[in-house]
Amino acid sequence: MSEGTMQRRAQRDQRNLGVPPTPSRQWGRAKRLRRAFVGAAAVPVMLVAAGCSSDSSSGDGKDKAADKTTASKSAKPSPTVQAAAYGKLPEPCSVLSKKTLEDLAPKAGSGKEGASNDTATRASCSWDSLDDNGVKGSQFRWLSVSMLRFESDASRGEGDKLARDYYTKQLRDAQSAQGAKSVKTAPVSGTGDEASAVRYDLKKKEGTFKQQTVVARVENVVVTVDYNGAGLAGDKTPDADDMAKDAQKAAKEAVAAVTKANTADTDGGKSSTSPSASNSSSKSPSEPKPSSKPKSSSKPS
Repeated sequence: MSEGTMQRRAQRDQRNLGVPPTPSRQWGRAKRLRRAFVGAAAVPVMLVAAGCSSDSSSGDGKDKAADKTTASKSAKPSPTVQAAAYGKLPEPCSVLSKKTLEDLAPKAGSGKEGASNDTATRASCSWDSLDDNGVKGSQFRWLSVSMLRFESDASRGEGDKLARDYYTKQLRDAQSAQGAKSVKTAPVSGTGDEASAVRYDLKKKEGTFKQQTVVARVENVVVTVDYNGAGLAGDKTPDADDMAKDAQKAAKEAVAAVTKANTADTDGGKSSTSPSASNSSSKSPSEPKPSSKPKSSSKPS
């Protein structure tokens, strides 16, 4: 047996017997283990770095998208509406001429102005007339003019549109008055932008009342004229056609008064006294109760 073979066998016998290897062999094994650990540690470090890079890129994309969305929202303009044409109302008890009042309510005297906390938005006036002829009976008349102005509002719309809606509602209320008989509706020409007349009979213990209601709209203002009359204590019932003509005459005068109040004397144009409604927070007035019922029915004694 050669010397090299004997040496290798002796080394195997030493390992089998638990004899520790020589220092040179221990050093070689340590180097190999260290290289293996370093290589194994590098793999998770690279994976973690790759994961962080991916998350960061994804987050940046979301942030940029959110920034664009916010920018697009902030760039949208605020809603705007056209300012209302008319910004005020005339003195309600002065909208009718003296001649008209003498014809419609000859015994009325001065009118009674309705209560209002904002006469530039809501105003009204009424007249009572009782022509007492003693044993021959009496003639009773009741006349009322009311005006309602609508301001443009960013949340509700333009003033003239709100006025059109209220105009329609006023007509429906007049047509559906409680106890009304023989209701008739007809358009009225030459009175504002649109106008209609509603007429009907209303029987009371004092007599038969002839009711006339004319509703008109001019720009963003609605004018309502109520006119009714009755023959009392045996006097004859007034002619409904004559009363209809009188009510329409009063409505035309009231509409003309509204237009005049909002017309500048210098240039003849609309004075546009209402504030800009581009971002107005002012609210249109609440709708008043319709005056289609003849309030005067309880007046005569």
